[in-house]
Amino acid sequence: MEATGTDEVEKIKSKFMSAWHNMKYSWVLKTKTYFSRNSPVFLLGKCYHFKTDESGELSTDGSNFDKINVEISGNVEEFRKDFISRIWLTYREEFPQIKGSALTTDCGWGCTLRTGQMLLAQGLMLHFLGRAWVWPDALDIDNSDSESWTAHTVKKLTASFEASLTAERESKILSNHHQGTLKRNCDDSEMRNEVYHRKIISWFGDSPLAAFGLHQLIEYGKKSGKIAGDWYGPAVVAHILRKAVEEARDPELQGVTVYVAQDCTVYSSDVIDRQCSFMDSGKADTKAVIILVPVRLGGERTNMDYLEFVKGILSLEYCVGIIGGKPKQSYYFAGFQDDSLIYMDPHYCQSFVDVSIKDFPLESFHCPSPKKMSFKKMDPSCTIGFYCRTVQDFEKASEEITKMLKSSSKEKYPLFTFVKGHSRDYDFASSPLREENDLFSEDEKKRLKRFSTEEFVLL
Repeated sequence: MEATGTDEVEKIKSKFMSAWHNMKYSWVLKTKTYFSRNSPVFLLGKCYHFKTDESGELSTDGSNFDKINVEISGNVEEFRKDFISRIWLTYREEFPQIKGSALTTDCGWGCTLRTGQMLLAQGLMLHFLGRAWVWPDALDIDNSDSESWTAHTVKKLTASFEASLTAERESKILSNHHQGTLKRNCDDSEMRNEVYHRKIISWFGDSPLAAFGLHQLIEYGKKSGKIAGDWYGPAVVAHILRKAVEEARDPELQGVTVYVAQDCTVYSSDVIDRQCSFMDSGKADTKAVIILVPVRLGGERTNMDYLEFVKGILSLEYCVGIIGGKPKQSYYFAGFQDDSLIYMDPHYCQSFVDVSIKDFPLESFHCPSPKKMSFKKMDPSCTIGFYCRTVQDFEKASEEITKMLKSSSKEKYPLFTFVKGHSRDYDFASSPLREENDLFSEDEKKRLKRFSTEEFVLL
């Protein structure tokens, strides 16, 4: 009886926290983001120009398109479509209870797991859809402007957490989605892309069975001493993502692996070994690799000397973004303009969506508006991600990034390095690909414990 009472208290607490965080972060969706007309905008390796003869700023919500010419308007539309097509993963509420806790929401503590999910989702989008892919319905959801999003938040706050309004909104989204689907005659390629679009999102669903869902990530986090409700750092999340991909059983995911740099060092032979490991007994094809590099961009504050390197990284098409943010508040960085970073914010609590049903609504998985933040406000602790489809792609990327690291480094040592050979050649314990009884080796546990306190080695 006492346990039941405790569960009820936890549920009420979760609902209160969801409401508080929705009210706290609803202003993020209400605030418009302005971009300079005279500076290029970079988004995960793609460059967009909004340049005009006039000076000033440009809003990406379409409110002042009449002031600019058709060509520039087209560039803005392409940027908006590209940004909205990225997968947005935020706080959710009322999902199945997390094992070992009474939690049915990750509001207030799951933001770094969400930004890690977004980075991995971008890697999978590059793998299955390619960088040129955009969601055909991307601009349709942007018609529901920021004011309507805020109004929805207010409704949720004043409805004493009643789910009826959420259900009403979702049914409307479903109706709009079906109308859009009927209007569009998809060819085979579009249909294939839509299947993968939905499949990728379903892998991140908030249910115990989803390969990269919150429930699974928390289970892997337990091996490093983390539990549901704890705050996760960018480095810990990198290792959790690696384990999640290793343990994924979907045949579609057997062609992808994840490598996490050790102490700011990428050991090339270790990466290539992962890429060349057999996908199954009948195939010897190479795997694509997502490389995650936990780094620290300074001491207590971010060192502005690293700005040009971060901008250079986000200018690469094989970059899958950065897990970063402000202190104790994680963002997914995906681009930049001038000295400001463009990001997606997970701090918006949305209702649980059952991704196992056919034609589940997609709109809440795509962010309607980009946000910007000055680089100097960035927390120094972050994880950088890259995607390489083949061994040749990895070798090319390592050369390109090494040059970038050398040219941007004002210090004796670069932010991180690519080293030929295996980690074992340098007296580091090589972590096994798979352990039967324990997901993390003793060496990994020590490293994760160190990363969990964000004590990085500064070269």
